[in-house]
Amino acid sequence: MSTILYILMAVVVFGVLIAVHELGHFLAAKSCGVRVNEFSIGMGPKLWQKEKGETLYTLRAVPCGGFCAMEGEEEDSDDPKALNNQGFWAKLYIFVAGAVMNFIAGVVILVLLYSGAQGFYTPTITDFAEGCPLEHTEGLQVGDTLLSIDGERVYVYSDVSLLFGFNTDGTFDLVVRRDGEKVHLNDFPMELREYRDQEGNLYRGYGLFFGAERADFGDRIAYAWNNAMDFVRLVRLSLKMLFNGDAGLRDLSGPVGIVTTITEVGEASETVGVAIGNIAYLAALIAVNLAVMNLLPLPALDGGKVLFLVLNALAMLLFRRQIPSKYENYIHFAGLVLLLGLMLVVSVSDVYKLFT
Repeated sequence: MSTILYILMAVVVFGVLIAVHELGHFLAAKSCGVRVNEFSIGMGPKLWQKEKGETLYTLRAVPCGGFCAMEGEEEDSDDPKALNNQGFWAKLYIFVAGAVMNFIAGVVILVLLYSGAQGFYTPTITDFAEGCPLEHTEGLQVGDTLLSIDGERVYVYSDVSLLFGFNTDGTFDLVVRRDGEKVHLNDFPMELREYRDQEGNLYRGYGLFFGAERADFGDRIAYAWNNAMDFVRLVRLSLKMLFNGDAGLRDLSGPVGIVTTITEVGEASETVGVAIGNIAYLAALIAVNLAVMNLLPLPALDGGKVLFLVLNALAMLLFRRQIPSKYENYIHFAGLVLLLGLMLVVSVSDVYKLFT
């Protein structure tokens, strides 16, 4: 497949995931009886439109995103079906529905990807490298399943190397399942050394070997769910690194960076089938990322709307009055401008990295 086709696939993936997000808001609004003035797939000029009931359904020229325009969303309305006239729980349901749909989309993609898997690598120790000092009665043993490393849960096998890599002092807090019971190994020293793998090749690591286990239908569903939860954790760890200064703006990716990454993954794949599978995996990662990021309590995001919903509920409880909607809208608008500015900076950085 050509680079152009991979770029188009990346744009479509990004657009579909945003449209899925808006579909979540739309379905939730309809189920609560909220008037939806327009539901659009795509952005820009209208290509097609049809009015059904109280909603105008449109298809627009730019295949990226969409929107769900609800009555009473931008300003207060007297319509009893308006969003501003709904109760706390209905509003909460509508606000979080977009993120929930993105998360569900990520899980569904992973379930489809793993539907044909015969087995998965597991974090269960099957053997130790020759000379590995970690195998003893007070340490690790064959058959131990790593449940957590330094307080972080091991969701999937790949977490083992990821979480080991985060450790900086060589002393680990491990929790393993052994013979059906949890065993805690606190302040457990582990040193990076050179070992020979099971093929006799030298490598640097901890001398632990892991294997694969056959998977049935339930295992595939569980693995897809754990993989999605692992994506959620990756967002948290990434944000932590950003706030700690371990990562900077150059490490962030906007739409340009995401499209570039998907294109590079497609081009690096050996076959078209492998490329589609790898791009689908990235799509699942992006879907879960969108879900988590949208629920951050920041103005203009769904999480910001949830924050104001809670603040208004507390204001009514304590002072018998709410924050005027116009002030809330001002804050959301300012947040939108800041987010668009950040996206512009990140996009410029992405373009710069393409040519350097």
